[in-house]
Amino acid sequence: MRHRNYGALWVGSLSASFAMNMQQVARGWFVYDWTSSAVDLALVTLSFMLPQVFIALPGGVFADRHQKRKIIVGSQLLNCIATLVMAIVILTEQVEFYHFIVFGLLNGSILALSFPARHAMIPDVVPDSLVFSAMALSSTSMNVARVLAPAFAGFLIAWISAGDTNSSYGVGIVYVVITSLYFVAAASTQIVSVRGKSRRDRSARGDLMQEINEGLRFVWRQPSVFGLIVISIIPFLFAFPLNTFLPAFNEDVLGGGPEDLGLLLSALGIGSIVGSLMLATSGDMERKGFWLFWICIGWGVIVLIFGFVTNFFIAMIIICLVGWCSAWNMAMNRALIQQKTRQDILSRVMSIDMMSHGLMPLGVLPIGLVADYFGVAVAINVSGCLFILSVALLYATTPQIRHLLKRYG
Repeated sequence: MRHRNYGALWVGSLSASFAMNMQQVARGWFVYDWTSSAVDLALVTLSFMLPQVFIALPGGVFADRHQKRKIIVGSQLLNCIATLVMAIVILTEQVEFYHFIVFGLLNGSILALSFPARHAMIPDVVPDSLVFSAMALSSTSMNVARVLAPAFAGFLIAWISAGDTNSSYGVGIVYVVITSLYFVAAASTQIVSVRGKSRRDRSARGDLMQEINEGLRFVWRQPSVFGLIVISIIPFLFAFPLNTFLPAFNEDVLGGGPEDLGLLLSALGIGSIVGSLMLATSGDMERKGFWLFWICIGWGVIVLIFGFVTNFFIAMIIICLVGWCSAWNMAMNRALIQQKTRQDILSRVMSIDMMSHGLMPLGVLPIGLVADYFGVAVAINVSGCLFILSVALLYATTPQIRHLLKRYG
């Protein structure tokens, strides 16, 4: 934090993460209370994740070619405008289900364009020796938001609506607050003096597909990077659906309201903060591959256990452990990718990482169907089992995963 530019970038990331987590609560509660369908929750998530599959790779090329600061600021301003429009639609009670789908597509597209630039800019604002800790501390900013933003959004909805928790007015005001947070994120990033210029010579640039293929070839030829990206896909398929269906689990299994949903998501964030801070202060720890692999297994076990919980207090404790595993795993994974990738191609590699995370709907939709037919608790049990089995199967069948454990074990 002694590096002023990193501090400003961190504040911008915190504001944007705060906005996204408040939006998660407001959108999740409103949609599920309105439709009572886990599949509808999955469709809204799909609308947000799908653009990452198709736009992330061009976004990585764009970030490698242009100033990263402009990309980040422009993206947050677009989010600001889009969220304001959604707030007006909700407040005037003109909202329809398709509005959440359209807004999700737009929001996901903007994220796909800005994510590679934001993460690739970190090495531009800190020395190489601090990249690992800076990545972990950036994860902390997202996790701080996961603690405070959900509780704030839940209590704000309940307070403004005076107990009428399906009120459009309460959710609409939350969207107004989200609008202001996106503006703060844009303003904070704008004061970063480092522009994040492209390190790629113009004469070396090809067309869009050539540059995308160059990024893909780099990942394929680097066993460690390939292994890191592959093992990061599994949580998005079988662990993060828990986040999507938490509003349904909170209402159907725990019998909670929006305040309780906010507390659960805050507990998730508390665990994430502890995990990311532990990683940030660990320095260049040994046996990274060992920790990465076994925390994945532990994460799956904890998700499986969560599906059996019916007590709210116990649910908070277990969801806190889920947050710890997710923060440790993801921050370590991305920091290792940063260290193993050339700077002139880093945005494209980060975009490949993001594109793989866009596969999350492949897990969310089937698990959503299980939730609608057998209950959300059974769906989470199934999700945890698939998580554990997938990690074990990857180790048994993928040489790059075994190389990762050998290289960093």
